Parts: sequence; structure tokens; C-alpha cells
Amino acid sequence: MLKNRRVLVTGADGFIGSHLTEALVREGAEVTAFCLYNSNGSIGWLAGIDSDVRSSIDVVLGDIRDARFVEQALEGIEIVFHLAALIAIPYSYSAPSSFVETNVNGTLNVLEAARLKGCQRVVNTSTSEVYGTPETVPITEDHPLRGQSPYSATKIAADKLAEAYHSSFDTPVVTLRPFNTYGPRQSARAVIPTMLSQMITGSREIHLGNLAPKRDFTYVSDTVVGFILAGAAYGIEGQVIQLGTGSTYSILEIFELAKRLTGSDAEIVSDSERFRPEKSEVMVLLSDPTRARELLGWSPTVSIEDGLSRTAKWVEANLELFDPSRYHV
Repeated sequence: MLKNRRVLVTGADGFIGSHLTEALVREGAEVTAFCLYNSNGSIGWLAGIDSDVRSSIDVVLGDIRDARFVEQALEGIEIVFHLAALIAIPYSYSAPSSFVETNVNGTLNVLEAARLKGCQRVVNTSTSEVYGTPETVPITEDHPLRGQSPYSATKIAADKLAEAYHSSFDTPVVTLRPFNTYGPRQSARAVIPTMLSQMITGSREIHLGNLAPKRDFTYVSDTVVGFILAGAAYGIEGQVIQLGTGSTYSILEIFELAKRLTGSDAEIVSDSERFRPEKSEVMVLLSDPTRARELLGWSPTVSIEDGLSRTAKWVEANLELFDPSRYHV
């Protein structure tokens, strides 16, 4: 679909971004990976992918908050997949300004650079958290937006900037709204690798937060397919499209599935520090995937059982990356 297209992925060093970058190379795209600058020259998760794939990637180290650098990075780019963001909800309670600078100003920089450089498609990455506690489920793309955390508020602002640039300048932007992507390379700040790493290391007590919230969990390879389709589909500019399975599981249900898959006999210990503030917690996020199916021809293929099993195998093979004794915000 994107063979020989010149594409740029912001946040390419992250969880979803690294999987997307890898898949785009295998699609035959000419890929530039925009990774966060650091003095060690680290390219994050991209460092661990197959060397033949990695050698095909043009890596630029920079900061999405630097408008001039972003504009330079978009020179000659046809399609931008914008995934660079601060994403940890608990950290957004401590550092809200950082989330504004990265998620809002960073998105503005990408949109403005895409406008100036005449990019043919910008795929903006949203989150199901923008809905807050929903009024109705399943949630459609037309559901009202509600900022119940600084993180979600900044993502709402980014989505509205994308909407404004399409309306004001006819910028060819599409907003994808994934629901709780999980899989290999996800950090311990997320609930699934948190519980799996504790189980696999033999912990008898699994430290978790609120067990009642329900989420629509989508395996990362399915999410990546949705991104590629959104980069290639004709006539979808200005659309908001959800990527979710249309099924929901509580954290307790995921815990029980993970126990069975890992053979763990551990019990749950609820840690108060892992709970969100009461008014900030979102109790259920359940997608209606109709629009993705109709506009992109996208449907998820990986079951929750298969996805958890694949993730557990990856966690077990990479335990050195996890410290189950600590709570990671």
C-alpha cells in the first residue's frame, strides 16, 4: 500500500511507533524515524529490531517541541504518522506543563510543518481517554470529549488542532483513536506488562490499582495495520477513526487470564498509590469499530488470549527490562 512512499514516524522509538516503523519498512516504504534526542544516541525500541530492517531506516534525533527542527524533518515527506507524545496518565498529574508542551505544542508543530511542506497525509494519534467516563457505550467517534486527566486534556487539544487545521487550511489530516493497545515493547507503566512481569518472576503478591475499570484491549499488530491503512486510504481527510475490538475486559478479568496463561497462583494486593483520583478514573472504555471497518476495511484479528500469550513470552524473554518491585508512573 505504501511501497516507495516517503513517510516519517514521530515517536518511532516508542512502543507503537517502533512496531509501525518496522512494518512500514517491510511494506517497502522509505521511512524516516523521528526519535527523541538524547546524548547517548539511543533510538529506543528500534535498537532491538532486525538489523536488515534497521539499516533501511533514516533516523533523525530531535524534539517534537522544536518547530524549526520538525519543519526540517518533514522536508520531502509525503505521509506523516504522528505518534510522539507523553502518555503516562499518573505522570501527567505531576508534570502537566510537560504534557502541554509535548502533546499540544508538538502536534501544532507537526501540523504547521505538514501545511508548509505540502504533505499528502498526516495521521494524528489520539487516545480513547479523550472520552472520559462515557455517557453511552459502545462509544462512537461522535461522543463528547471530556478531559479527566491532564494527559487526556492535552490529547483533546491536539485532536482539536488537527480538526482546526483541516477546516482552516485543508490540511489532509486523519485522527486515529486507538483503544488501549498492548503487546511486546510496552513499558511497565502499563497494567498488562506490570502484572505479567510480576507473575513471571514468581511474585506471590501482584501489586495493582483499581480492578474494576474495563478497557477495550487491542494487540499492537492490529493497531499498526490500522495506521498503515489510514496512511493509504483515499478520501478520509478530516475523519476521526477509532481502533478497538468492540469487546471489553476489566482489570480483574485480565488478571485472571494472565494467571492462567502464566501458571501463576499469585494473589492481588491493591496499592493506593496506583489508584487514580476518583474524579479522574474512567470506568469503562468500549469502542464501536464500525467506522474503521467501513472506511479502512480494518478489523482486529488477534484475540485477547493470543495477545496476552505473545506478550507474556516477550516479557519472559526480556525480564532484565522490568523491575517488578517498583511502581512505574
